[in-house]
Amino acid sequence: MTKISSIEGRILYNSRGSKTIEVDVESEGKFLGRVCAPSGASVGKYEAVSFPNGKPEESLRILQENSQKFIGLESSDLKGIHDVLKSLDSSTDYSRIGGALAFAVTIASMESASKAAEQPLFKTLSPEFSFKFPFPLGNILGGGAHAGPGTPDIQEILICATGSKTIEDAIETNLAVHKELRNVLENEDSDFTNGRGDEGGWAPKLENQKALEVSAKACENLGFTLGKEVSLGVDFAASTQWNEEKQKYVYDRAGFENSTGEQIDFAANIIEKYKLIFAEDAVHEEAFEDMAELTAKFPNILVTGDDLTVTNKDILIKAIDSKSCNASILKVNQAGSLYDALEFANIANQNNIKLITSHRSGESTDSQISHIGIATKSKMLKVGVVGGERIAKLNELLRLSEHDLIRGMAEI
Repeated sequence: MTKISSIEGRILYNSRGSKTIEVDVESEGKFLGRVCAPSGASVGKYEAVSFPNGKPEESLRILQENSQKFIGLESSDLKGIHDVLKSLDSSTDYSRIGGALAFAVTIASMESASKAAEQPLFKTLSPEFSFKFPFPLGNILGGGAHAGPGTPDIQEILICATGSKTIEDAIETNLAVHKELRNVLENEDSDFTNGRGDEGGWAPKLENQKALEVSAKACENLGFTLGKEVSLGVDFAASTQWNEEKQKYVYDRAGFENSTGEQIDFAANIIEKYKLIFAEDAVHEEAFEDMAELTAKFPNILVTGDDLTVTNKDILIKAIDSKSCNASILKVNQAGSLYDALEFANIANQNNIKLITSHRSGESTDSQISHIGIATKSKMLKVGVVGGERIAKLNELLRLSEHDLIRGMAEI
């Protein structure tokens, strides 16, 4: 066993150019774990607060003042490290120290432990003896909070190579669809500037239905059949449309409003017409009964909670009890610490809730979530298609394909 010998932090920048915190945890003076915390743009009401008062510098100050409390702990003692963090912040949302700090400290500690044990991080995180690759799920066309005015209200149209038998083919297929979609968009609009949103998806000036049509056309142009070799997914991010005062979903860019029933029908029509494999946050984050209606209607697709469940085990239990989803996004920084996130993953797996480990729109070039996706038996890894901070995760999956412990693709 190896003990933490030093812990340091610094202020860096994420892929949106916003300040964040990076943490170095060193064990036995030589095993370095280094993690830079991401941040989201479409943020759930109940997820962990990234930084106290929105200031990364405050999280860094707290780490510097309390670094000695971590020295001498076993770097693999995730519970012990989590307990120190909670002794500094007893809030339910890490509002005193920042969930980003909890994220970076706990994952960096486990990375340090994995280096000391001379094994990959996914193996340090899981006692399993065999693993599967999650299917890469990537944003090919973006709108909403991830792109500018004129783009669709729908936040993400995604691609997943559901027919692929290897991780190499899955990644290559997603890249091919992303590239072909650019060709389709250029043919549709000669003034298209090849602009992209935060996660690398194309950001054209299109309304929702047209955006879905061109995404399907890109797949078909490559000879793929939707629902077979490839499948589309949609992150509706419906909380961003929900108007509490009106009790309606307001689609400003498209110019219409949906009642609760109309929103369910709106999502259901898209799921059916485009043979989606994945539908995320099709209703707002507190609409548990409405999500249950969609889950019952579409048992064979991943009706997924993100803002709904925010990687919070107590909210997940509520969703399980009300049958509000059959899948859930796992974002470690929504939970705060890695310990919190793995507790969430265990409850999901015990209750047949399929996991999709996910990046954030404001990312770093770290690749630890690729390991976390494998270790938690995630069915998909939502990490984008292009962009250095996205490709870093996909390239790590390719490196991991050299390990005998990982065999084949997950079963969705």
